[in-house]
Amino acid sequence: MSDRMTLRRLAGFTLIEMLVTIVIGAILLGIAIPAYQSQIRKSRRTDAKTALLDLAAREERLFTTTNTYSSTPSAVGYGATPDQFPVVVGSGYYQVAAVAGRGPPPAFVLVATPVAGQGQDQDADCAAFTVDQTGNQSAVNSSNADSTATCWR
Repeated sequence: MSDRMTLRRLAGFTLIEMLVTIVIGAILLGIAIPAYQSQIRKSRRTDAKTALLDLAAREERLFTTTNTYSSTPSAVGYGATPDQFPVVVGSGYYQVAAVAGRGPPPAFVLVATPVAGQGQDQDADCAAFTVDQTGNQSAVNSSNADSTATCWR
């Protein structure tokens, strides 16, 4: 009887054991991959926020010397080619554009949106970030609903 048990142990895994292991692995991967991608998207949002705050500071610096905000990226030190907005910033996941300001002139609104095809455009929670000349920060999701509390924290 002990020879039979020894042979059985040396035979390896049964098909059922192997299938159970594969199913458990597939379930774990099905949970882990979307969670990983979500965390990557959240970390890439930092590119957009950093670029917006940097550009807003550059705009304010320009305003203190010229009493006007920029109309081209090169006016605030961005060497964009061609010299117009939008400008791809950071690691290439977002682009920043200056749009007409709200309120009495001089004013500006800076908007960061994901670059299409880079993966960040799948971030439905934070589809666009904005900063204006007063320092107001806001964000919208893919349905154009306010998501400032989620995106700017």
